[in-house]
Amino acid sequence: MRVLMIGAPGAGKGTQGVRVAEHYGITHISSGDLLREHVRDGSAIGVEAQRFVGRGDLVPDTLVLEMLREPIVAASASGGYVLDGFPRTVQQAEAAHRLTAELGVEVQAAVHLDVSRDELVRRLLARGRGTDDTREVIEHRLAVYDEKTLPMLQFYAGRAALVRVDGDQPVEAVTAELLERLEELREAAV
Repeated sequence: MRVLMIGAPGAGKGTQGVRVAEHYGITHISSGDLLREHVRDGSAIGVEAQRFVGRGDLVPDTLVLEMLREPIVAASASGGYVLDGFPRTVQQAEAAHRLTAELGVEVQAAVHLDVSRDELVRRLLARGRGTDDTREVIEHRLAVYDEKTLPMLQFYAGRAALVRVDGDQPVEAVTAELLERLEELREAAV
């Protein structure tokens, strides 16, 4: 099973991604965690990525795709993956789809954790990771998500099973609904 987690900041992609991966015995791949590992370890990808991060720029899509290629292929060979953190735009999704289709490891299910704006703001304010976590900054991050990431739902609806899950529920209820929906997909594929 190859699953992509889509959701706004604070939607619970990481939490639910780990739970799905543990349930199915597949690999959870967080692009952010992977990038931080490369930078910390001083790999060639990490050194190049750090040049962009150090200037406050986004790491180029080609570099992120290069970084994800090996873990996605390895995870697919051992049963599958849950990917969160990338792609974040339709352009990134198109590039990722081309690469994974060439490798035969494309996403089979795209999961959208649908969480209300009020709940997202509440969660992000509560977890307040830094001085930048003001209501204004959070509202901006959510507006960027609406503009750049939300259109990916239409892209994936035409290429993979798109699963929408009510992310406003308690964590356990979200996990239960998510696993139930993924099981329905697995059964339908058999």
